[in-house]
Amino acid sequence: MLIQFFLNLKEAKIPVSVREFLTLLDALKQNVINPSIDEFYQLARMTLVKDEQYFDRFDQVFGAYFKGIERIISLAPEIPLDWLEQKLQRVLSAQEKSALKKLGGLEALQKRLQELLKEQKEWHGGGNKWIGAGGSSPFGHSGYHPEGIRIGGESAGNRTAIKVWEAREFKDYDSNVSLGTRNLKMALRRLRRFAREGSNLELDLDKTIHSTAANAGILDIQMRPERHNQVKVLLLMDVGGSMDDHIQRISELFTAVRTEFKHLEYYYFHNCVYEHLWQSNRRRRDQILLTQDIINKYSSDYKLIFIGDATMSPYEILSVNGSVENNNSEPGANWIHRLIDHFPNFAWLNPEPESVWQYRQSIDILQGLMKNRMYPVTLQGLESAMRQLSK
Repeated sequence: MLIQFFLNLKEAKIPVSVREFLTLLDALKQNVINPSIDEFYQLARMTLVKDEQYFDRFDQVFGAYFKGIERIISLAPEIPLDWLEQKLQRVLSAQEKSALKKLGGLEALQKRLQELLKEQKEWHGGGNKWIGAGGSSPFGHSGYHPEGIRIGGESAGNRTAIKVWEAREFKDYDSNVSLGTRNLKMALRRLRRFAREGSNLELDLDKTIHSTAANAGILDIQMRPERHNQVKVLLLMDVGGSMDDHIQRISELFTAVRTEFKHLEYYYFHNCVYEHLWQSNRRRRDQILLTQDIINKYSSDYKLIFIGDATMSPYEILSVNGSVENNNSEPGANWIHRLIDHFPNFAWLNPEPESVWQYRQSIDILQGLMKNRMYPVTLQGLESAMRQLSK
């Protein structure tokens, strides 16, 4: 039965191997889970999927293969996540619970869910009809109904859902949507480069396993020098003005960058880079740093990453005194040239949707200055930027 499931995963271009499939079969043989479709889903995903970016694709294949889930899969992307936010919690009495009636099985639930998706226009929580959380509706989570479909969030512990789907929990891994911190980290790791150096040792698990097997099962621990992250990153971030619309996303990106790269230096600018940068926005007036000093300070092996929406007046890039904040003695374009000439590995990450770039003259100008190394803050865009920086 599961061989076709395995082949479907391969057909969907999920990199699963025969060894991983055998591991799944062995786990089932050893009865490591209860006979539950939910527990099997968790076990199968854990054993077969090596990279989080394939979780969404795995969900689709899983849902299409196992009976009764395929319709939920097709409907789930249409459910806005804010409908599933738990803002209140109803506490039902035993009498109220007994008064609730089942809709009549999975087909009836699916039909009713389709109807609600056409009718519902906004968040409803704590109720008994709409898709939501904390109520007595058959659809949603964290509430109670004698027979329903749990969508998103955690169970309230009643265990009455006849089907469970987590509302496309990994929708953000689609290559054309914005990212959260965890998948930002996964994409950024493509840039990390390690070298082995120094005298500190760490366990070499692979060699230990092979050596122990060759030693008739007698443990033979193998050690190796620790790995050290060798990538150095210089991060220049636009702040203020139109960038206020992207604060949450850029904060997530900054958090991911700080976590993933040991050698990180960062500075701020507004709209375009000029002769001054700063590290503290609260002290930006009295603790400015010369951009030329930054260029002189860091070696050319640093990876230079600009983060900004590139949305401004073209004069701010091309003209003397074009800055909205100060009288710049040179056009911003001159400083862009100096930076990318000194740091040959560079990229610009733009949080604005790529679909609007063609309507912004300043974006077009900066794309030219950056030699078309401007990338959207999406999974595909970020991975493309990391590949460019790795060259």
